[in-house]
Amino acid sequence: MDNENQSEVVPKKRESSTGLDPKVAALLCYVLGWVTGLIFLLMEKENRFVKFHAWQSIITFGGLTVLSLVANFIPILGQIISFLLFPISLVLWIVLMVKAYQEEWYKLPVAGDIAENQLK
Repeated sequence: MDNENQSEVVPKKRESSTGLDPKVAALLCYVLGWVTGLIFLLMEKENRFVKFHAWQSIITFGGLTVLSLVANFIPILGQIISFLLFPISLVLWIVLMVKAYQEEWYKLPVAGDIAENQLK
């Protein structure tokens, strides 16, 4: 068979302006919570997928950080809230990193909508 006549249709992967594979960059948006989300939001210029995950990381983990700080000022109820926030944050952190690495536009109910609106 003539290999010149065979053309493979391979969609060109949209690169990240960070120089990383977009799915790796999206995963890294979540590694240190809102901090790495902010770093990647400032670094990424073009890739909407990475920017979406950066925004979602900032909104989600920034909100959880603020909630945890506020809860620490409430005597007994605050300690219970902080105790419950840790496993919720951990599960969210793992799920969001896995979904980002699988190249999914996984949208959390409130934070995902806000992040999506920031892309417009």
